[in-house]
Amino acid sequence: MSYSKMLSIISEKINSGERLTADEGLVLYQSNDLALLASMALNVKQRASGNKVFFNRNFHIEPTNVCVFECNFCSYRRSAGQEGSWDYSIDEMLDICRSYRGKPVSEVHIVGAVHPKHDLHFFVRLIEGVREILPEIHIKAFTAVELDCMIRKAGLSIEAGLNLLKKAGLGSIPGGGAEIFNHSVRRKICGSKAPAQRWLDIHEIAHKIGLPSNASMLYGHVETYADRIDHLERLRNLQDRTAGFNAFIPLKYKSANNAMNSIGEVNAIETLKNFAVCRLFLDNIPHIKSYWPMLGKGLARMALEFGADDMDGTIDDSTKIYSMAGSDEISPAIDLEQMTELIAETGFIPIERDSLYGELKILEDSGFQEPRIKTLRSQL
Repeated sequence: MSYSKMLSIISEKINSGERLTADEGLVLYQSNDLALLASMALNVKQRASGNKVFFNRNFHIEPTNVCVFECNFCSYRRSAGQEGSWDYSIDEMLDICRSYRGKPVSEVHIVGAVHPKHDLHFFVRLIEGVREILPEIHIKAFTAVELDCMIRKAGLSIEAGLNLLKKAGLGSIPGGGAEIFNHSVRRKICGSKAPAQRWLDIHEIAHKIGLPSNASMLYGHVETYADRIDHLERLRNLQDRTAGFNAFIPLKYKSANNAMNSIGEVNAIETLKNFAVCRLFLDNIPHIKSYWPMLGKGLARMALEFGADDMDGTIDDSTKIYSMAGSDEISPAIDLEQMTELIAETGFIPIERDSLYGELKILEDSGFQEPRIKTLRSQL
């Protein structure tokens, strides 16, 4: 069968809402027809969320960058006492929360390194303190890799540990730590980190007890297209069982200040292709997030034309993970007006949301027009 015929069949399946196979996903990755990929991904995005693009008002707390792991792709990790390291006490982190009293934020996002000493009970106390200071805020915290280590240190099962965190006030789990599920690739880039199945098991248990989560994939390093499809298919299969994933975040490998910097970074075209394929293949995950502190505002906005329907949040210059890896967004912060303008200028409708995608505010008279694919392609 000719390549053009395969693309035609895939396009027909997408138009009729049929699920793509892994082989069809590979065909999409191998395509150089960016306009076709954008058109198909927009079609799927608009079926899922119309012409809306979501964001929230949030801030991050990063408890430490002192980590037991030494992942080759990581620019964030430091050893205890090393220049550039930090290790906040619970009181210091709660002081950050106190600074947001009375401010219009709906979510605190807590992720960091895997600390060599702190166990589950340390973080339960942190969550309880956040809940006391900001009782209405949604607490999204701890990657599956962090959870695995802190709960094992406490000598509990994953389900028991998650239930303790949920009782303390944990509302959902972020999607980090997934990286790439393929075993050989994972061994090369983060060999000592929790294996793929452990990550999947923790998210499945979280969904089982009523804790929704996000999912992610680190792309643009030593993985192949087949590795990406394998990763997406495992997420799709888990979502079939639990329906617990709110959003998927493609995370681009950034090459500054880490052990893999010699491989460089993929270009904007590859990033946009990846967004489109992820939107087309993950037919059961409702939202695709364009994480602007990683991509930069310009490329993040372009990703909205390739299936993304979420821009994360206002951040308030509270994360260092990607700025330490060479992101253009050195001090990531964006206010409500800037965020709504960024989305509306692309032709979509800005929607302020809560952490579980409840709609809080729709920008009136956003000036919606058809997304400007041709205009944005000229910027690549």
